[in-house]
Amino acid sequence: MRELTNKVAVVTGAGSGIGRETALALGAKGCRLALCDVNQDSLDELSTELESAGVSVTTHHVDVADRAQMQAFANDVVAAHGAVHILVNNAGVSVYASFEDQSLEDFDWIVGVNLWGVIHGCKFFLPHLKAAGEGHIVNLSSVLGIIAPPLQTSYVATKFAIRGFSESLRAELAGLNIGVTSVHPGTIQTNILRDARLVTTSEAVRTNTQRLFDRLGTSPDVVATRVVKAIEYNSPRVLITTETRVADALKRFMPATADGIVARVFKRINLEP
Repeated sequence: MRELTNKVAVVTGAGSGIGRETALALGAKGCRLALCDVNQDSLDELSTELESAGVSVTTHHVDVADRAQMQAFANDVVAAHGAVHILVNNAGVSVYASFEDQSLEDFDWIVGVNLWGVIHGCKFFLPHLKAAGEGHIVNLSSVLGIIAPPLQTSYVATKFAIRGFSESLRAELAGLNIGVTSVHPGTIQTNILRDARLVTTSEAVRTNTQRLFDRLGTSPDVVATRVVKAIEYNSPRVLITTETRVADALKRFMPATADGIVARVFKRINLEP
């Protein structure tokens, strides 16, 4: 999809971080935007910024884990904009704890947002992408959709699932002029760790990890730029940051030892107690 001007783009989790920067980047390309988040205040702030730049935008208070809300969201977007061409499934949350200590309710929460949010988005917006005659879906996975460190079992489960789901969906839609991209960011300066659920892990772990992300992390606008290019060039997979590319190489060329290396690295940098 080389021409984005006047295309209608949907971005979930648009209130902050990667979602916010992606909305700004797509708006700068001339897209009309439909943005959703559970934080209405952040959406209102972003909408004001976009409208002042001349971007056509609607905002929607939506929990992506809620099936009825997502179905209504798709209908509302088409009613407001007349079509949908681009879907960016970005909304995500995290749980920081060992598998043994996490409750099933924790798993329900993270799977609901991270995985069902993607599935809901694809299911309810796909008919509209087909009706438009061309389209592109971007699903946000992670470096943890490639490697599996400790204390991230539920997050890893969702991000590996998004990667596989995206690859299969891309194969299904190959003949319909609809592209699918899975995006794998590494260390990014976002609030996902500040907002993560801590179970039995100490607050110091969160602080140490967030400090590392703030100091060494890549700005979310870098991810947004790569997302836009993936849409324009129909990229199947995007690896963002050096650590993601290193992780991918480790899993490809040292599959038997990569997991042990990852576990030792995470212990050394104090990301687990």
